[in-house]
Amino acid sequence: MKLEIIVAVIVLIFTAQFLYISSTTDAEYGGADGEAEGVIEELTGGTYEPIADPLWEPPSGEIESLLFSLQAAIGALVIGYYFGYYKGKKQPA
Repeated sequence: MKLEIIVAVIVLIFTAQFLYISSTTDAEYGGADGEAEGVIEELTGGTYEPIADPLWEPPSGEIESLLFSLQAAIGALVIGYYFGYYKGKKQPA
């Protein structure tokens, strides 16, 4: 019970911070990949060449988002299973 309360408080804190920041600023949310690419370009003056190419690139941004969401859902299922398994293991039979 204590763990659930702690998790709920943490979720509420992050939700409140997100809502406050998104309502008071004009921030745009972008991916870290694009930011890193810009910094590398700036630091190397455009001379950086990647040492590896991707094996496969999704045909569109929507499919890339779908795959990312699927990855997040699978991770959430694994974490949920872990918590459920050990919660059930602690309860008497």
